[in-house]
Amino acid sequence: MRATVAEADVAAWSRCGSCASLVYGKRLARNLYVCPECGYHDRLTAAQRIDQLLDQGSFRPLLVEPVHFDVLGFTDTRPYAQRWEAARRETELAEAVLCGAGAIGGHELVVAVMDFRFLGGSLGSAVGEMITLAVELAVDEALPLLIVSTSGGARMQEGCLSLMQMAKTGIAIERHREHGLLSISLVTDPTYGGVAASFATNTDVIVAESGSRMGFAGPRVIRQTIGQELPAEFQSSGFLASKGQVDIVADRTDLRTVLTRLLAVGRREQRDVDPSNDPSNDLPNDLPVDGPAGSGVLITDPQRLVQRDPWETVRLARDSARPTVRDYLARSFDSFIELRGDRLYGDCSAVVAGIAEIDGLAVAVVGTEKGHSTPELVAHNFGMPQPEGYRKAMRVMSLAARLGLPVVTLIDTPGAYPGREAEERGQASAIAHAIQRMSALSTPVVAVITGEGGSGGALALAVADRVLVAENGVFSVISPEACSSILWNDTRAAAEAARALGLNAPWLLRLGIVDAVVPEPLGGSQTDHLAAGNLLRQAVLEALRPLLSLPAAHLIRARRSRFRRFGQAAVVTPTDIAPPQPRERHEEKAV
Repeated sequence: MRATVAEADVAAWSRCGSCASLVYGKRLARNLYVCPECGYHDRLTAAQRIDQLLDQGSFRPLLVEPVHFDVLGFTDTRPYAQRWEAARRETELAEAVLCGAGAIGGHELVVAVMDFRFLGGSLGSAVGEMITLAVELAVDEALPLLIVSTSGGARMQEGCLSLMQMAKTGIAIERHREHGLLSISLVTDPTYGGVAASFATNTDVIVAESGSRMGFAGPRVIRQTIGQELPAEFQSSGFLASKGQVDIVADRTDLRTVLTRLLAVGRREQRDVDPSNDPSNDLPNDLPVDGPAGSGVLITDPQRLVQRDPWETVRLARDSARPTVRDYLARSFDSFIELRGDRLYGDCSAVVAGIAEIDGLAVAVVGTEKGHSTPELVAHNFGMPQPEGYRKAMRVMSLAARLGLPVVTLIDTPGAYPGREAEERGQASAIAHAIQRMSALSTPVVAVITGEGGSGGALALAVADRVLVAENGVFSVISPEACSSILWNDTRAAAEAARALGLNAPWLLRLGIVDAVVPEPLGGSQTDHLAAGNLLRQAVLEALRPLLSLPAAHLIRARRSRFRRFGQAAVVTPTDIAPPQPRERHEEKAV
């Protein structure tokens, strides 16, 4: 573990700002200024942060001399000009941010690191300009961007000029995004006000250091403005994660690893999404089929499948011992870094999303998680997503499309959660927008129904170029129980309903609902998770590889054409349309 400063510069002893323990200075430095007694993360200077995060000797500072913007001649207890000069002397920094280029884990990037010692890390005109220049450098060099935030907010002494920096930096990051480049925010303690409401939260991925606090208004401002008392954990990193506001909460000792894994996929090529510039316009609408029969694991002939009673298949699909998405992530993929939250309300535990690697290929993975035991099933809402789950899924898929990463979805859900709170938060709208958004993704998409594929809640993650179903999986418009209750007026007719719904793999293949079937180990996936994971890995790669070389516009057109065909009974021609009839002068009476 690296110390951040020379041991000669470290105080002999330090008292922890949280538990008040007296800690040997060199021990604290070796522990990255995290208290070994209570885990409290002490504040770091910008130089210390760069020394900890970046590869040794890789940092190259952005050579810019900031201008002091004292256009108002602002004075409180001291003139602003004096405060600014004092901050420069005491911190030995030109301003409250240190910008430059460097590398983390061998991956080149541009960084902007704030320092709270400089006027509380406030966002002034010079800070905004330096961060904007750093973002523009990242665009020019086609590099990922990392911004490390710590701030009390906009710099009041500069009036509305400081406010304009929120828009200025936000526009710069949007331009960076439009170039298909990855941006990461590392939130440290504290991050408030105009910084929290701009570049700290408008990046692709938000990582919060353990113990950090972030919010638009700080607790003191809230108490003074509206007199509201706040819980102790309010605006903490854990609170933010539970409310869907950050992707990852990480201890300081893990930050380099987390950032390295994110940056590993941060420079992938983005696909061209402009159909007018796409040579695929002359290609057919259909996507290429998989290899010759018998060349892989996928089954495309219904006659090769075991002909089980559909009700038995339903029971197998629901077996709580079947592998969940987290089981498959551990066995079918080589690595996974989870991204959380919808940025609007919360983080749905029934949906798992993030960036993974499979056979050297970086992909985005989105799946529904049930769990195995009763406590796990309850914790994951029995695999029934809330609206925030679908919004999280779409956020990660959209990021994948911009970075040129294929998308893999793993679906095992009884359906979307039907509760009151889900309805209040727009469940129907969330599903509708998910279906629409997936149809337009400019990257290959493979969906696998690994267990239950329940109704629109499953379809919202299955609008794909290739749709696969596990041998003992099911995909249905409604559950057999609900169907029997509505049409048979008897819930005991569920087995009969299952046989009538055409929901098992043979029927799904015959109807063209799925493209192929993923075989399972003898007795079902629940009997051998390792073998099931290996089969899924092979199936995903077999379905995905033929799609990788196809232009984006062709993928989108073929995907939309795939779903356009379902239920297409006739082609309407102009002669099929009856001419308009002349209207009678008198109104007919309603009967």
